[in-house]
Amino acid sequence: MNRREFFKAGTQATLLGAVASTSASADAAADISKNETLTPAVLGGYTADDHRRRLQNIALGERGVRACMRKHLITDYLPGHCVYNLGEYPARKPWDPDDWDERELDKLRDHGIRLIQLHEEWNDSQRLNGADKYSPVNPAGFRRFVDMLHRRGMKLIVYVSTGFFQRTDPDFREEWARKQDLVEIYFRYARCSPASPGWRAYLLPKLMRILDDYGVDGLYNDCGYAKLWNNRQPPTPDEVLAFNESLTSDGAVCDLLALIYAEVKRRGGLVKLHISGANKPQTDLKVYDYLWVGEGGRNGDKLREITKNHPPYVAPCLDMSRAKVDSEDELYLHAIPYMQFPVLLAGRPFTGERAQVPGINYPPEEKCFWTRHLRAMGKHYREHPDGPHSYGWWDSCPGRPEARPTHARWLKQYLPMVEEGTWAWLEIADSNLFAQPLPKDVVASAFANREFHIVLANYGHAPVEITTNAAYVPVAEPSIPAVKLWKLEARALRILRRVA
Repeated sequence: MNRREFFKAGTQATLLGAVASTSASADAAADISKNETLTPAVLGGYTADDHRRRLQNIALGERGVRACMRKHLITDYLPGHCVYNLGEYPARKPWDPDDWDERELDKLRDHGIRLIQLHEEWNDSQRLNGADKYSPVNPAGFRRFVDMLHRRGMKLIVYVSTGFFQRTDPDFREEWARKQDLVEIYFRYARCSPASPGWRAYLLPKLMRILDDYGVDGLYNDCGYAKLWNNRQPPTPDEVLAFNESLTSDGAVCDLLALIYAEVKRRGGLVKLHISGANKPQTDLKVYDYLWVGEGGRNGDKLREITKNHPPYVAPCLDMSRAKVDSEDELYLHAIPYMQFPVLLAGRPFTGERAQVPGINYPPEEKCFWTRHLRAMGKHYREHPDGPHSYGWWDSCPGRPEARPTHARWLKQYLPMVEEGTWAWLEIADSNLFAQPLPKDVVASAFANREFHIVLANYGHAPVEITTNAAYVPVAEPSIPAVKLWKLEARALRILRRVA
Protein backbone atom coordinates (compact mmCIF):
# COMPACT_ATOMS: atom_id res chain seq x y z
CA MET A 1 0.00 0.00 0.00
CA ASN A 2 1.52 3.35 -1.02
CA ARG A 3 1.32 6.51 1.07
CA ARG A 4 -1.73 7.89 -0.74
CA GLU A 5 -3.61 4.59 -0.46
CA PHE A 6 -2.74 4.49 3.23
CA PHE A 7 -4.13 7.97 3.85
CA LYS A 8 -7.21 7.23 1.75
CA ALA A 9 -7.93 4.03 3.68
CA GLY A 10 -7.49 5.86 6.96
CA THR A 11 -10.04 8.53 6.04
CA GLN A 12 -12.88 6.49 4.53
CA ALA A 13 -15.07 7.01 7.57
CA THR A 14 -13.72 10.29 8.90
CA LEU A 15 -15.89 13.17 9.98
CA LEU A 16 -15.10 15.17 6.85
CA GLY A 17 -15.48 12.32 4.38
CA ALA A 18 -13.08 10.74 1.89
CA VAL A 19 -12.50 11.77 -1.71
CA ALA A 20 -10.93 10.02 -4.67
CA SER A 21 -7.24 10.29 -5.51
CA THR A 22 -5.94 10.88 -9.02
CA SER A 23 -2.32 12.02 -8.59
CA ALA A 24 0.74 10.00 -7.67
CA SER A 25 3.19 12.88 -7.50
CA ALA A 26 3.23 12.95 -3.70
CA ASP A 27 4.15 9.25 -3.56
CA ALA A 28 7.46 9.91 -5.28
CA ALA A 29 8.05 12.81 -2.89
CA ALA A 30 7.99 10.59 0.19
CA ASP A 31 11.57 9.46 -0.32
CA ILE A 32 12.84 12.71 -1.86
CA SER A 33 11.62 14.67 1.16
CA LYS A 34 14.45 13.03 3.13
CA ASN A 35 16.94 15.14 1.17
CA GLU A 36 19.67 15.87 3.71
CA THR A 37 20.33 19.32 2.27
CA LEU A 38 16.82 20.41 3.26
CA THR A 39 15.97 18.37 6.33
CA PRO A 40 17.61 19.16 9.69
CA ALA A 41 19.55 16.35 11.35
CA VAL A 42 17.09 14.05 13.12
CA LEU A 43 17.76 12.77 16.59
CA GLY A 44 17.60 9.16 15.42
CA GLY A 45 20.90 9.72 13.63
CA TYR A 46 22.73 11.21 16.61
CA THR A 47 25.80 9.39 17.90
CA ALA A 48 26.48 8.98 21.60
CA ASP A 49 28.84 11.96 21.35
CA ASP A 50 26.07 14.03 19.71
CA HIS A 51 23.69 13.19 22.55
CA ARG A 52 26.35 13.95 25.15
CA ARG A 53 27.04 17.38 23.65
CA ARG A 54 23.32 18.11 23.38
CA LEU A 55 22.62 17.19 26.99
CA GLN A 56 25.63 19.14 28.24
CA ASN A 57 24.49 22.23 26.35
CA ILE A 58 20.93 21.84 27.62
CA ALA A 59 22.39 21.75 31.11
CA LEU A 60 24.04 25.11 30.43
CA GLY A 61 20.66 26.57 29.63
CA GLU A 62 18.72 24.81 32.38
CA ARG A 63 21.17 25.87 35.08
CA GLY A 64 22.11 29.19 33.55
CA VAL A 65 18.71 30.68 32.70
CA ARG A 66 16.78 31.47 35.84
CA ALA A 67 13.92 33.38 34.21
CA CYS A 68 12.74 33.96 30.64
CA MET A 69 9.58 34.81 28.76
CA ARG A 70 9.12 31.27 27.43
CA LYS A 71 10.99 27.98 27.02
CA HIS A 72 10.29 25.74 24.05
CA LEU A 73 11.46 22.42 22.59
CA ILE A 74 11.84 22.77 18.81
CA THR A 75 10.46 19.83 16.86
CA ASP A 76 9.05 19.44 13.35
CA TYR A 77 10.01 22.97 12.34
CA LEU A 78 10.67 24.16 8.77
CA PRO A 79 11.84 27.78 8.91
CA GLY A 80 12.55 28.54 5.23
CA HIS A 81 9.19 29.68 3.78
CA CYS A 82 8.69 31.33 0.40
CA VAL A 83 5.52 32.75 -1.16
CA TYR A 84 6.07 31.90 -4.82
CA ASN A 85 4.26 33.91 -7.47
CA LEU A 86 3.22 31.50 -10.24
CA GLY A 87 2.00 34.36 -12.43
CA GLU A 88 -0.88 36.78 -12.76
CA TYR A 89 -4.55 36.18 -11.96
CA PRO A 90 -6.82 37.40 -13.38
CA ALA A 91 -4.83 37.30 -16.60
CA ARG A 92 -5.32 37.25 -20.35
CA LYS A 93 -3.46 33.94 -20.46
CA PRO A 94 -3.13 31.49 -17.55
CA TRP A 95 0.29 30.92 -16.03
CA ASP A 96 2.19 27.82 -17.18
CA PRO A 97 5.35 26.73 -15.30
CA ASP A 98 8.35 26.05 -17.54
CA ASP A 99 12.15 25.92 -17.53
CA TRP A 100 12.31 29.40 -15.97
CA ASP A 101 10.53 28.01 -12.91
CA GLU A 102 12.86 25.01 -12.84
CA ARG A 103 15.84 27.34 -12.58
CA GLU A 104 14.13 29.58 -10.03
CA LEU A 105 13.27 26.59 -7.83
CA ASP A 106 16.87 25.38 -8.02
CA LYS A 107 17.99 28.76 -6.69
CA LEU A 108 15.41 28.69 -3.89
CA ARG A 109 16.38 25.13 -2.90
CA ASP A 110 20.04 26.12 -2.74
CA HIS A 111 19.02 29.23 -0.78
CA GLY A 112 17.57 26.94 1.93
CA ILE A 113 13.85 27.28 1.16
CA ARG A 114 11.91 24.23 2.34
CA LEU A 115 8.28 25.29 2.10
CA ILE A 116 6.68 26.93 -0.94
CA GLN A 117 3.38 28.73 -0.45
CA LEU A 118 1.11 29.68 -3.35
CA HIS A 119 -1.28 32.55 -2.97
CA GLU A 120 -4.62 32.78 -4.68
CA GLU A 121 -3.37 32.96 -8.26
CA TRP A 122 -3.18 29.15 -8.19
CA ASN A 123 -6.98 28.83 -8.26
CA ASP A 124 -9.83 30.25 -10.36
CA SER A 125 -11.76 32.17 -7.70
CA GLN A 126 -13.57 34.25 -10.32
CA ARG A 127 -14.37 31.24 -12.56
CA LEU A 128 -12.69 32.82 -15.57
CA ASN A 129 -10.96 29.67 -16.86
CA GLY A 130 -13.48 26.89 -16.31
CA ALA A 131 -12.26 26.00 -12.82
CA ASP A 132 -13.21 27.30 -9.35
CA LYS A 133 -11.75 28.49 -6.04
CA TYR A 134 -10.68 24.95 -5.10
CA SER A 135 -9.00 23.88 -8.33
CA PRO A 136 -6.11 25.23 -10.42
CA VAL A 137 -6.41 27.66 -13.30
CA ASN A 138 -4.12 25.36 -15.30
CA PRO A 139 -4.47 21.76 -13.99
CA ALA A 140 -1.67 20.28 -16.10
CA GLY A 141 0.68 23.15 -15.32
CA PHE A 142 -0.15 22.92 -11.64
CA ARG A 143 0.60 19.19 -11.48
CA ARG A 144 3.87 19.88 -13.26
CA PHE A 145 4.74 22.52 -10.66
CA VAL A 146 3.92 20.13 -7.80
CA ASP A 147 6.26 17.60 -9.36
CA MET A 148 9.00 20.23 -9.75
CA LEU A 149 8.89 20.91 -6.02
CA HIS A 150 8.75 17.30 -4.91
CA ARG A 151 11.72 16.39 -7.10
CA ARG A 152 13.68 18.96 -5.10
CA GLY A 153 12.48 17.69 -1.73
CA MET A 154 10.41 20.85 -1.16
CA LYS A 155 6.90 21.00 0.26
CA LEU A 156 3.93 22.91 -1.18
CA ILE A 157 0.97 24.54 0.55
CA VAL A 158 -1.76 26.39 -1.34
CA TYR A 159 -4.19 29.18 -0.53
CA VAL A 160 -7.65 28.32 0.75
CA SER A 161 -10.09 30.14 3.00
CA THR A 162 -12.52 28.85 5.59
CA GLY A 163 -14.41 32.13 5.36
CA PHE A 164 -13.90 34.06 2.14
CA PHE A 165 -15.99 33.00 -0.86
CA GLN A 166 -17.02 34.99 -3.93
CA ARG A 167 -20.61 36.12 -3.42
CA THR A 168 -21.29 35.94 -7.17
CA ASP A 169 -20.08 32.32 -7.44
CA PRO A 170 -22.89 30.05 -8.69
CA ASP A 171 -22.33 27.72 -5.72
CA PHE A 172 -22.75 30.47 -3.13
CA ARG A 173 -25.82 30.34 -0.87
CA GLU A 174 -27.10 33.42 0.96
CA GLU A 175 -27.76 31.45 4.14
CA TRP A 176 -24.02 30.76 4.50
CA ALA A 177 -23.00 34.35 5.29
CA ARG A 178 -24.08 37.49 7.07
CA LYS A 179 -23.78 40.83 5.24
CA GLN A 180 -20.15 41.74 5.91
CA ASP A 181 -18.39 41.36 2.56
CA LEU A 182 -14.74 42.14 1.81
CA VAL A 183 -14.78 44.12 -1.44
CA GLU A 184 -11.34 44.86 -2.91
CA ILE A 185 -9.60 44.80 -6.29
CA TYR A 186 -11.32 42.05 -8.37
CA PHE A 187 -13.23 40.18 -5.65
CA ARG A 188 -16.36 40.51 -3.56
CA TYR A 189 -15.86 38.01 -0.79
CA ALA A 190 -18.63 37.02 1.57
CA ARG A 191 -17.43 36.00 5.03
CA CYS A 192 -19.11 32.63 5.34
CA SER A 193 -20.13 31.69 8.87
CA PRO A 194 -18.24 28.91 10.65
CA ALA A 195 -21.55 28.13 12.38
CA SER A 196 -23.29 27.33 9.07
CA PRO A 197 -23.74 23.55 8.58
CA GLY A 198 -24.39 24.14 4.87
CA TRP A 199 -21.12 26.00 4.41
CA ARG A 200 -19.19 23.33 6.31
CA ALA A 201 -20.72 20.56 4.23
CA TYR A 202 -19.75 22.37 1.03
CA LEU A 203 -16.26 23.51 2.09
CA LEU A 204 -14.63 20.57 3.85
CA PRO A 205 -14.73 17.99 1.04
CA LYS A 206 -13.38 20.66 -1.32
CA LEU A 207 -10.37 21.27 0.93
CA MET A 208 -9.57 17.59 1.33
CA ARG A 209 -9.87 17.04 -2.41
CA ILE A 210 -7.09 19.59 -2.98
CA LEU A 211 -4.77 17.43 -0.88
CA ASP A 212 -5.92 14.09 -2.25
CA ASP A 213 -6.19 14.94 -5.94
CA TYR A 214 -3.16 17.15 -6.50
CA GLY A 215 -0.59 15.80 -4.04
CA VAL A 216 0.07 19.11 -2.30
CA ASP A 217 1.56 19.02 1.18
CA GLY A 218 -0.87 21.21 3.03
CA LEU A 219 -3.01 24.33 3.12
CA TYR A 220 -2.49 28.02 3.71
CA ASN A 221 -5.77 29.16 5.28
CA ASP A 222 -6.53 32.86 4.90
CA CYS A 223 -9.20 32.37 7.49
CA GLY A 224 -11.65 35.18 6.76
CA TYR A 225 -12.11 35.02 10.52
CA ALA A 226 -15.80 35.60 11.23
CA LYS A 227 -16.09 36.53 14.90
CA LEU A 228 -19.60 35.73 16.11
CA TRP A 229 -19.48 37.24 19.58
CA ASN A 230 -19.42 40.87 18.37
CA ASN A 231 -21.02 40.52 14.95
CA ARG A 232 -23.77 43.09 14.60
CA GLN A 233 -25.41 41.34 11.67
CA PRO A 234 -28.27 38.96 12.56
CA PRO A 235 -27.55 35.22 12.31
CA THR A 236 -28.53 33.50 9.09
CA PRO A 237 -31.32 30.88 9.11
CA ASP A 238 -28.69 28.18 8.62
CA GLU A 239 -26.44 29.00 11.59
CA VAL A 240 -26.29 26.77 14.67
CA LEU A 241 -24.78 28.81 17.50
CA ALA A 242 -23.48 25.92 19.58
CA PHE A 243 -20.59 27.58 21.43
CA ASN A 244 -20.20 30.31 24.01
CA GLU A 245 -18.52 32.98 21.88
CA SER A 246 -16.45 35.64 23.65
CA LEU A 247 -13.46 37.95 23.37
CA THR A 248 -11.14 35.11 24.45
CA SER A 249 -12.92 32.16 22.85
CA ASP A 250 -14.02 31.96 19.22
CA GLY A 251 -15.86 28.68 19.54
CA ALA A 252 -17.37 27.97 16.14
CA VAL A 253 -14.49 29.05 13.93
CA CYS A 254 -11.88 27.30 16.08
CA ASP A 255 -13.96 24.11 16.13
CA LEU A 256 -13.95 24.25 12.33
CA LEU A 257 -10.21 24.95 12.21
CA ALA A 258 -9.47 22.05 14.56
CA LEU A 259 -11.44 19.60 12.41
CA ILE A 260 -9.60 20.71 9.29
CA TYR A 261 -6.24 20.52 11.08
CA ALA A 262 -6.95 16.94 12.14
CA GLU A 263 -7.80 15.89 8.58
CA VAL A 264 -4.71 17.55 7.13
CA LYS A 265 -2.49 15.89 9.73
CA ARG A 266 -4.16 12.55 8.99
CA ARG A 267 -2.79 12.97 5.48
CA GLY A 268 0.66 13.92 6.74
CA GLY A 269 0.22 17.56 5.74
CA LEU A 270 0.86 21.06 7.10
CA VAL A 271 -1.43 23.96 7.95
CA LYS A 272 -0.43 27.60 7.88
CA LEU A 273 -3.07 29.93 9.27
CA HIS A 274 -3.69 33.65 8.87
CA ILE A 275 -6.29 35.30 11.08
CA SER A 276 -5.80 39.02 10.43
CA GLY A 277 -2.95 41.41 11.00
CA ALA A 278 -0.88 40.13 13.93
CA ASN A 279 -3.66 38.13 15.60
CA LYS A 280 -3.72 34.52 16.75
CA PRO A 281 -6.79 32.28 17.06
CA GLN A 282 -8.63 32.59 20.36
CA THR A 283 -8.50 28.95 21.39
CA ASP A 284 -6.43 26.35 23.22
CA LEU A 285 -7.10 23.82 20.45
CA LYS A 286 -4.29 22.85 18.08
CA VAL A 287 -5.32 24.42 14.77
CA TYR A 288 -2.09 25.23 12.90
CA ASP A 289 1.57 24.37 12.36
CA TYR A 290 2.53 27.90 11.30
CA LEU A 291 0.87 31.26 11.91
CA TRP A 292 1.28 33.99 9.29
CA VAL A 293 1.37 37.50 10.78
CA GLY A 294 2.11 40.96 9.46
CA GLU A 295 -0.47 41.79 6.79
CA GLY A 296 -1.25 45.49 7.10
CA GLY A 297 1.61 45.94 9.59
CA ARG A 298 3.51 49.21 9.20
CA ASN A 299 5.90 48.97 12.15
CA GLY A 300 8.26 46.11 12.94
CA ASP A 301 8.58 47.01 16.63
CA LYS A 302 4.83 46.86 17.13
CA LEU A 303 4.53 43.59 15.22
CA ARG A 304 7.31 42.09 17.35
CA GLU A 305 5.74 43.09 20.64
CA ILE A 306 2.32 41.74 19.66
CA THR A 307 3.57 38.40 18.34
CA LYS A 308 6.69 37.60 20.36
CA ASN A 309 4.86 35.27 22.74
CA HIS A 310 2.41 33.78 20.24
CA PRO A 311 2.50 29.97 20.30
CA PRO A 312 4.98 28.51 17.79
CA TYR A 313 5.57 28.57 14.98
CA VAL A 314 5.16 32.17 13.78
CA ALA A 315 6.04 33.10 10.18
CA PRO A 316 6.23 36.91 10.05
CA CYS A 317 5.76 38.88 6.84
CA LEU A 318 5.86 42.57 7.64
CA ASP A 319 3.68 44.27 5.01
CA MET A 320 6.23 46.10 2.90
CA SER A 321 3.46 47.52 0.73
CA ARG A 322 2.94 49.88 3.67
CA ALA A 323 5.88 49.49 6.07
CA LYS A 324 9.27 51.18 5.93
CA VAL A 325 12.50 49.74 7.35
CA ASP A 326 15.95 51.26 7.70
CA SER A 327 17.53 48.13 6.22
CA GLU A 328 16.58 44.58 5.27
CA ASP A 329 18.36 43.36 8.42
CA GLU A 330 15.65 44.99 10.53
CA LEU A 331 13.17 42.25 9.55
CA TYR A 332 15.46 39.64 11.16
CA LEU A 333 16.18 41.79 14.19
CA HIS A 334 12.49 41.62 15.07
CA ALA A 335 12.06 37.90 14.37
CA ILE A 336 15.08 35.71 15.17
CA PRO A 337 15.32 36.34 18.95
CA TYR A 338 11.76 35.05 19.23
CA MET A 339 12.21 31.85 17.20
CA GLN A 340 10.58 33.38 14.15
CA PHE A 341 11.90 33.72 10.61
CA PRO A 342 10.56 36.08 7.92
CA VAL A 343 8.84 34.78 4.79
CA LEU A 344 10.54 35.36 1.42
CA LEU A 345 8.61 36.67 -1.60
CA ALA A 346 9.92 35.21 -4.88
CA GLY A 347 8.92 33.44 -8.10
CA ARG A 348 7.66 35.40 -11.12
CA PRO A 349 7.75 39.19 -10.86
CA PHE A 350 4.41 40.90 -10.39
CA THR A 351 3.50 42.56 -13.71
CA GLY A 352 0.38 44.30 -12.38
CA GLU A 353 -1.81 42.59 -14.98
CA ARG A 354 -4.14 41.21 -12.31
CA ALA A 355 -5.24 44.77 -11.59
CA GLN A 356 -6.07 45.74 -15.18
CA VAL A 357 -7.60 42.83 -17.12
CA PRO A 358 -10.33 43.91 -19.60
CA GLY A 359 -13.81 42.88 -18.53
CA ILE A 360 -13.02 42.83 -14.79
CA ASN A 361 -14.85 45.39 -12.67
CA TYR A 362 -12.22 47.09 -10.49
CA PRO A 363 -12.97 49.74 -7.88
CA PRO A 364 -11.43 53.18 -8.53
CA GLU A 365 -7.81 53.51 -7.45
CA GLU A 366 -8.64 56.27 -4.99
CA LYS A 367 -11.03 53.90 -3.18
CA CYS A 368 -8.99 50.68 -3.21
CA PHE A 369 -5.43 50.39 -1.90
CA TRP A 370 -4.75 47.10 -3.67
CA THR A 371 -5.90 48.34 -7.08
CA ARG A 372 -3.65 51.36 -6.66
CA HIS A 373 -0.67 49.35 -5.34
CA LEU A 374 -0.76 46.62 -7.99
CA ARG A 375 -1.18 49.10 -10.83
CA ALA A 376 1.83 50.97 -9.51
CA MET A 377 3.75 47.68 -9.68
CA GLY A 378 2.60 47.27 -13.27
CA LYS A 379 3.72 50.76 -14.24
CA HIS A 380 7.14 50.20 -12.66
CA TYR A 381 7.49 46.80 -14.33
CA ARG A 382 6.81 48.27 -17.77
CA GLU A 383 9.13 51.22 -17.24
CA HIS A 384 11.93 49.20 -15.61
CA PRO A 385 12.03 45.75 -17.27
CA ASP A 386 15.34 44.94 -15.55
CA GLY A 387 13.90 45.65 -12.09
CA PRO A 388 14.05 45.90 -9.21
CA HIS A 389 10.82 43.88 -9.37
CA SER A 390 8.09 43.24 -6.81
CA TYR A 391 7.16 39.64 -6.00
CA GLY A 392 4.04 39.69 -3.87
CA TRP A 393 1.00 41.59 -2.67
CA TRP A 394 2.96 42.59 0.46
CA ASP A 395 6.07 43.69 -1.40
CA SER A 396 7.21 47.26 -1.89
CA CYS A 397 7.04 49.16 -5.16
CA PRO A 398 9.65 49.41 -6.52
CA GLY A 399 11.06 46.11 -5.32
CA ARG A 400 13.91 45.53 -2.85
CA PRO A 401 17.08 44.19 -4.48
CA GLU A 402 18.64 43.30 -1.10
CA ALA A 403 15.63 41.32 0.15
CA ARG A 404 16.67 37.95 -1.23
CA PRO A 405 20.42 37.94 -0.43
CA THR A 406 19.67 39.21 3.08
CA HIS A 407 17.12 36.44 3.62
CA ALA A 408 19.65 33.83 2.45
CA ARG A 409 22.40 35.21 4.68
CA TRP A 410 20.31 35.11 7.85
CA LEU A 411 18.68 31.77 7.01
CA LYS A 412 22.13 30.17 6.72
CA GLN A 413 22.87 31.34 10.28
CA TYR A 414 19.44 30.47 11.65
CA LEU A 415 19.01 26.88 10.45
CA PRO A 416 21.77 25.26 12.58
CA MET A 417 20.49 27.14 15.61
CA VAL A 418 16.97 25.62 15.42
CA GLU A 419 17.69 22.07 14.33
CA GLU A 420 15.42 19.28 15.53
CA GLY A 421 15.48 18.77 19.29
CA THR A 422 16.77 22.22 20.22
CA TRP A 423 15.68 23.79 23.52
CA ALA A 424 15.09 27.55 23.30
CA TRP A 425 14.91 30.11 26.13
CA LEU A 426 13.32 33.25 24.70
CA GLU A 427 13.81 36.76 26.07
CA ILE A 428 16.03 35.87 29.02
CA ALA A 429 15.28 37.98 32.10
CA ASP A 430 17.75 36.52 34.61
CA SER A 431 20.73 34.22 34.01
CA ASN A 432 24.41 33.57 34.66
CA LEU A 433 25.22 33.74 30.93
CA PHE A 434 26.35 37.37 31.21
CA ALA A 435 28.77 39.21 33.48
CA GLN A 436 26.31 42.05 34.12
CA PRO A 437 22.59 42.61 33.63
CA LEU A 438 21.73 43.25 30.00
CA PRO A 439 21.52 46.90 28.94
CA LYS A 440 18.14 48.51 28.46
CA ASP A 441 16.49 47.62 25.13
CA VAL A 442 18.72 44.55 24.66
CA VAL A 443 17.10 41.11 24.36
CA ALA A 444 18.97 37.81 24.61
CA SER A 445 17.70 34.31 23.80
CA ALA A 446 19.54 30.99 24.05
CA PHE A 447 19.32 27.84 21.93
CA ALA A 448 20.84 24.51 23.03
CA ASN A 449 21.48 21.40 20.97
CA ARG A 450 24.80 19.98 19.81
CA GLU A 451 25.94 23.60 19.89
CA PHE A 452 24.98 26.36 22.32
CA HIS A 453 23.90 29.63 20.70
CA ILE A 454 23.03 33.03 22.10
CA VAL A 455 21.12 35.63 20.10
CA LEU A 456 21.69 39.27 21.06
CA ALA A 457 19.35 41.99 19.77
CA ASN A 458 19.74 45.70 20.45
CA TYR A 459 16.37 47.39 19.90
CA GLY A 460 17.70 50.70 21.18
CA HIS A 461 19.08 53.63 19.20
CA ALA A 462 22.54 53.70 20.77
CA PRO A 463 25.41 51.15 20.70
CA VAL A 464 25.95 48.94 23.75
CA GLU A 465 28.59 46.58 25.16
CA ILE A 466 27.76 43.13 26.54
CA THR A 467 30.12 40.74 28.32
CA THR A 468 29.36 37.02 28.22
CA ASN A 469 30.64 34.66 30.91
CA ALA A 470 31.97 32.24 28.30
CA ALA A 471 33.76 32.81 25.00
CA TYR A 472 31.72 32.87 21.80
CA VAL A 473 32.30 33.36 18.09
CA PRO A 474 29.86 35.10 15.75
CA VAL A 475 28.15 32.58 13.48
CA ALA A 476 28.51 34.98 10.55
CA GLU A 477 32.31 35.09 11.06
CA PRO A 478 33.32 31.68 12.48
CA SER A 479 37.04 32.11 11.79
CA ILE A 480 37.64 35.06 14.12
CA PRO A 481 38.95 34.41 17.66
CA ALA A 482 36.43 33.68 20.41
CA VAL A 483 35.80 36.59 22.78
CA LYS A 484 33.61 37.59 25.72
CA LEU A 485 33.17 41.30 25.04
CA TRP A 486 30.60 42.22 22.39
CA LYS A 487 29.93 45.63 20.91
CA LEU A 488 26.42 45.77 19.51
CA GLU A 489 25.47 48.68 17.30
CA ALA A 490 22.07 50.38 17.52
CA ARG A 491 19.26 48.29 16.03
CA ALA A 492 21.61 45.35 15.46
CA LEU A 493 21.45 41.57 15.79
CA ARG A 494 24.19 38.99 16.44
CA ILE A 495 24.03 35.20 16.59
CA LEU A 496 26.86 33.74 18.70
CA ARG A 497 28.12 30.16 19.11
CA ARG A 498 29.71 29.12 22.40
CA VAL A 499 33.24 27.77 22.27
CA ALA A 500 33.86 25.03 24.87
